[in-house]
Amino acid sequence: MAETEEIEETETMTPLQEAFDIADVGRLWKQIREEVKRTIVGMLRTIEQLFIALLCEAHVYLEGVPGLGKTFLANTFAQCLGCEFSRIQFTPDLLPADIYGTNIFDPTKGTFQLKKGPIFANIILADEINRAPPKTQSALLESMQEKQATIEGTTHLMPRPFIVMATSNPIEQEGTYPLPEAQIDRFLLKTIVKYPTEREELAIIGLKHAPKYQKARAVTSPRTIMAVQEIVKQIHIDTDLMSYIKDIVFKTRNDPRILLGGSPRASIGLLSSAKARAAIHGRDFVIPDDIKYMLTSVLIHRLILKPEAELEGITQEKIVRDIAAEIPVPV
Repeated sequence: MAETEEIEETETMTPLQEAFDIADVGRLWKQIREEVKRTIVGMLRTIEQLFIALLCEAHVYLEGVPGLGKTFLANTFAQCLGCEFSRIQFTPDLLPADIYGTNIFDPTKGTFQLKKGPIFANIILADEINRAPPKTQSALLESMQEKQATIEGTTHLMPRPFIVMATSNPIEQEGTYPLPEAQIDRFLLKTIVKYPTEREELAIIGLKHAPKYQKARAVTSPRTIMAVQEIVKQIHIDTDLMSYIKDIVFKTRNDPRILLGGSPRASIGLLSSAKARAAIHGRDFVIPDDIKYMLTSVLIHRLILKPEAELEGITQEKIVRDIAAEIPVPV
């Protein structure tokens, strides 16, 4: 049995004792959004998705063609949080020990000491995650799901808060390894980063020509983040809306175009993300629009289509829209 590393109780591991309410979640979201907008043009929905994943203590998968600023966005978002940030560039020769770290012999003490790898940070950017081989990709599974890492029989807890933001380029095939379903299911949300509009493109050019701000400022702290995460857990949801979530997920399992539908993790993801969206809009209860808003981001990476559906050009996004239109909304 693996030993568990003893960790001292610190300020960053327990929520604030001061009173926080639902309005604080909305205020924090506005502060982060405005700070990110100082250096990032557009991508407001993607920024919102990152914050929702953070509130849910979950992970987000960013997919888009090269050059759209996915890495820069993740880095800027982390700077606003005032948390320890670590970027891991995934490459074909990356090994699990490069992520977790390894025990190094200390000749002065005559013992082995753990030199922790970059995974031991609050915000992890797994850049181009699909470039690493499956063995290295799987090294993230335990940390993403259990918030811990086992190194040579000893279990080490991740710092809190802990979130993995992974990026990938969908068009590059050479030297890439598609993520296995078991790993991609660990991401609460998948966000497709799209090309900017013409106005946004011009603003990007102007910002790079004469930058006003070089770096985003920290507007919060790990303790505050943990406090608002606890608030989100208390958001109310009616039983008929929970049944609505169940009906949607069950429909994905029975749709003739889908080979593999959503698991209970998809239902839990819809629940938690809908509560987070309600919180950032200043509500202490979930409404149907919260669930419908999160459907695409929560479900598209969990649905595996049948080959004949792919040949017909059907996409996960279309199926999610069809299901949303078919399932009656509670009133």
